[in-house]
Amino acid sequence: MREEELVDLIRKVQRRQSEFQNTELKAASVDFPKRIYDTLSSFSNQDDGGVIIFGISERDGYEVTGVYDVENAQKKAMEACEQMEPSVRAIFTSAEVDGKIVLAAEIPSVEYWLRPVFYKGVGRLKGSYVRVGDADEPMSEYEIYSYEAFRRRTREDLRVVPECGMDMLDQNRIKQCLDAAKRNRVRLKSLPDEQIMELLGMTVNKVPTLASVLTFAVYPQAWFPQLSIIAVSLPGTKMGETDEDGARFIDNLRITGTISDMLDEATSFVKKNMRTKTIIDNNGKRRDKDEYPIIAVREAILNALIHRDYSLLTESSPITIEMYRNRMEIVSKGGLYGGGSVNLLGEGRPETRNTTLINLLELIDVTENRYSGIPTMRREMERANLPSPQFKEGRGEFRVIFWNGNENLGNDVDKSDILSAVMRFCSVPRSRDELAAFCQRSRYTTMSTIVQPLINQGKLMETIPEKPKSKNQRYVARDFYA
Repeated sequence: MREEELVDLIRKVQRRQSEFQNTELKAASVDFPKRIYDTLSSFSNQDDGGVIIFGISERDGYEVTGVYDVENAQKKAMEACEQMEPSVRAIFTSAEVDGKIVLAAEIPSVEYWLRPVFYKGVGRLKGSYVRVGDADEPMSEYEIYSYEAFRRRTREDLRVVPECGMDMLDQNRIKQCLDAAKRNRVRLKSLPDEQIMELLGMTVNKVPTLASVLTFAVYPQAWFPQLSIIAVSLPGTKMGETDEDGARFIDNLRITGTISDMLDEATSFVKKNMRTKTIIDNNGKRRDKDEYPIIAVREAILNALIHRDYSLLTESSPITIEMYRNRMEIVSKGGLYGGGSVNLLGEGRPETRNTTLINLLELIDVTENRYSGIPTMRREMERANLPSPQFKEGRGEFRVIFWNGNENLGNDVDKSDILSAVMRFCSVPRSRDELAAFCQRSRYTTMSTIVQPLINQGKLMETIPEKPKSKNQRYVARDFYA
């Protein structure tokens, strides 16, 4: 970081009166801060790393208070970095701001397979942290486990389920899978069925695996009650809002069965609870338009079922489908496997969780296993003239959000209070051009006099905060992004 970049960052902090996802402030005018291990851990454990700035006092209104002794502060920061496992290699920059010296320590991201970075003084379970907004939070047991499971290549879908006998599996589905394997996997064609089942991961030492139970069992929830889907249709835009009769749910259902059973029933639930818009074209012909393209919905549900985490620590967490008035959210346990970036979803071939399960589902024609799910969702939403789906990862869960475009917040909105109008308009993510058109001002004026002040106040959020100038940047009201 150059000195001028450090000064610019400090001014940004002072304008917004807050720390950021990748910026932490430490007052150090008298002595070195007593505790920086949690921030060293959290910054090292996030993909973009972060910057610790010594010499800014948050308590004193983000005033530049300076560093007591730059050389000594840098030495103590380096000593703290050596107390981390693995050791952190910070890059230091100092600059004079408002007549006082400040010191910045850039904390680089650590490779995914080396995480979590933790403070050796208390060990991995107590010394591992994750950044949440502008705070450092202790990692949960599951978050720590997810890193270790990737590093060890733990195959959760291959763990055996001895309580489930072979007689509890649907023999017709097993035959379908074996026939497909013999037809499509040339080297398996001449082998006996029991050997094929072992090679495909359907059994281990003749005992059914979790992948086999989820694919073929008559009722998988007999052994895994919460490996199901909870689907709800809600009357408002937030959980807990009620309709005029006080009802909290329009419809709700627990969906059980095999992966293919749950996929079909969940898709039917969404179809049943979707609104249908009637459109009359210029020729007077009537056409019905679904609230969401069902192909995109099916892909999102399938992705949740096959890519969720099936470890012991997540068995009590069902997938949820929440249908609100303005959007639908599909939430599953487990972040992106192998540390992939949400911004790169749909590009390339990321690391894959549950490879055995996916292979079995491919053989029985439930999934293609061609990395086409995300591109299909985006294409179908675009064809329907709806916003591109949002993908959010955080604290060990993955969320897909479909916005239905039915907010009717266009030029008919009362704009006497433009800031409030923009907040309502941004109940769904909006681009710079959409905001400029809505405000009927130039893009520069809209962003500098309306959008940026709302961001500074914490009322609007950037969907890609780590890349504020990205062409894909969108702005959404905090209440709808939390």
